[in-house]
Amino acid sequence: MAKLDRVNGHRPRALRHRIPPHVVSAPRPQADRLAFDLDRTLAAVLSLWSEVPDDAFTAGILGTEREGGGILIDDNGLVLTIGYLIVEAEAVWLATPEGRVSNADIVAYDHDTGFGLVRARDALGAPPLAFGSSSGLAEGDSVIVAGPGGHDAALDARVVSKREFAGYWEYLLDDAIFTAPPHPDWGGAALVGEDGKLRGVGSLFVQDAVPGDAQVPGNMFVPIDLLKPVLGELLALGRVNRPARPWLGMFTVEDGDRLVVAGLAARGPAHEADVRAGDMVVGVDGEPVHSLADMLRKTWRLGTAGVMVRLTLLRDGEDIDVWVRSADRNDFLKLPRAH
Repeated sequence: MAKLDRVNGHRPRALRHRIPPHVVSAPRPQADRLAFDLDRTLAAVLSLWSEVPDDAFTAGILGTEREGGGILIDDNGLVLTIGYLIVEAEAVWLATPEGRVSNADIVAYDHDTGFGLVRARDALGAPPLAFGSSSGLAEGDSVIVAGPGGHDAALDARVVSKREFAGYWEYLLDDAIFTAPPHPDWGGAALVGEDGKLRGVGSLFVQDAVPGDAQVPGNMFVPIDLLKPVLGELLALGRVNRPARPWLGMFTVEDGDRLVVAGLAARGPAHEADVRAGDMVVGVDGEPVHSLADMLRKTWRLGTAGVMVRLTLLRDGEDIDVWVRSADRNDFLKLPRAH
């Protein structure tokens, strides 16, 4: 087992727990009011740090040094995290709240759910966290959001909404979980139910945890139920055994009732087809689109990666049709890195 201050010649700065001062005054879970062992639960939430090459496809967006959390989910060092922390990583470290550190190998990364899996090379001496049911959560339910760092990084929260979530990076969840108040170390944090079991994995800080005109800051969690049917394939293959969805490499955002291309992946399909930042997407395959989720679903139903996608764009006051040959986004990443 490596010491905390150095792993294989590197000093993993992100493994030092740095809890922002305002978290100290946030509501904390009280162990004597819970029906489960809080210490045991929090021991399963680990710090995770990764290094990504400078020339990685995601380096410009996600950075080359990433930090967040991971959740130990079995007795053999398997750790669940949010995938953007590990995609294209060439080195990953894990640390327990007590300071035990291990290198880790990437096991799998799934674009569709957003989950990532790594496995510690050394025994961490922590108990795994059992899966609960995310579908059993309802608005108003009490939960604990546990970031890496033990008691100092655990907050009481509530589920404030469950709804569809569409991400500009071509990502869609049918039933994402939103909680409040927000946790400052949300990436890879554990969403723990009143039974002490894992209900979701932290993905984002959002300003609209509750839909409506008023801004309610909170966190978005990926439901754990999405992992259960694909976990076996991820462990066996490093991916889910299904054809890749068509990827456009187009960062599209909702601006009121408009869909605006905010950016393009360099050398990506949309960029190569001369889609431009500022274009408004008004149709896919000859059908109008009304939201980002609608655009994604109409794109994905055309077929698998490689299918031609006809986009109708509003540019300079005129509608134009642009044909985009979609791709498998994995072809643009430094993959495979799975072991």
